Amino acid sequence: MRIAMLSPIAWRTPPQHYGPWESVVSLLTEGLVSRGYDVTLFATGDSQTSGKLHAVCARGYEEDLSIMPKVWEGLHISELFEHAEDFDIIHNNFDFLPLTYTGLTTTPVVTTIHGFSSPGILPVYKKYNGKVFYVSISDADRSPDLDYIKTIHHGIDIKQFDFQPEPDDYLLFFGRIHHDKGAREAIEIARACNKKLILAGIIQDEAYYHQHIEPHLDNDNAVYVGNTGPVQRNRLLGKACALLHPINFNEPFGLAVIESMACGTPVIAFNRGSMPELIENGKNGLLVKTVDEAIGAVARIKDIDRVCCRHRVEQHFTVDRMVEEYIQVYETVLEKTKREDHRH
Repeated sequence: MRIAMLSPIAWRTPPQHYGPWESVVSLLTEGLVSRGYDVTLFATGDSQTSGKLHAVCARGYEEDLSIMPKVWEGLHISELFEHAEDFDIIHNNFDFLPLTYTGLTTTPVVTTIHGFSSPGILPVYKKYNGKVFYVSISDADRSPDLDYIKTIHHGIDIKQFDFQPEPDDYLLFFGRIHHDKGAREAIEIARACNKKLILAGIIQDEAYYHQHIEPHLDNDNAVYVGNTGPVQRNRLLGKACALLHPINFNEPFGLAVIESMACGTPVIAFNRGSMPELIENGKNGLLVKTVDEAIGAVARIKDIDRVCCRHRVEQHFTVDRMVEEYIQVYETVLEKTKREDHRH
């Protein structure tokens, strides 16, 4: 099976720091190659893969601001579709734009919908519903207007996350510094519990950061450590007594939640979006509805068995499980399209 894997070009694949979609694409690509599949990764020129790399855009446009996103997205996507006939299957991880090329090829296309940035993008998905095979990353993130071949939860490389049975006494916020992710609420929760809070992640909303986060930073009780690479991420997640995840939107998945649990660190999350699919309330974390409930949950975090958190990831959220489920989807799609070709 020859697979064309289309990654976004906002960041390198795999990303050096932030880049959740690129991270998942890399894990899937490497997992497929290790099983003997012939995978060509369409990504930025500085990407790294043990498969074949096909690139037209040298670097991620978030990392090199001289790169015009729309121009290079057009070049990147069209490059893959101009080679579509070289592949048995195309796996699109680049949102809705590549769907508009799918009428130009007979090669079947699987699209992982990594979340809907806005209801305004649904018309494109609806137009190609039935022609493209959609995979959702959680049941919570499914649109009633679309048909899906499967829900496949993300998996992580558990070897990158060390289990830490004995945490330090700080709380952690790990994610984009943005209203959606609830960095401000995390500060409120930690302050009310009189606990140290470490915040890590890219600043996605400068105004929000300057207004709601920066005034509370004191290098003691509230510390912002910036964007982190894999080694620092592993240490920060593992040594936290809990990850605070007070999200203000219906999050499609939440990789930080899984990564935290892989280190043994329980998560206190607002019960929205995919959170109940990731967290078993009272077993590997606590689901709450408000800041006040989260403050109460911090006192109960010591009752959560950190071994349970790790086991939950080992059972449900490994990269091996994710790769196997995608292989099943590819095989189902090839079987279906073969039957339909035969009818014509």
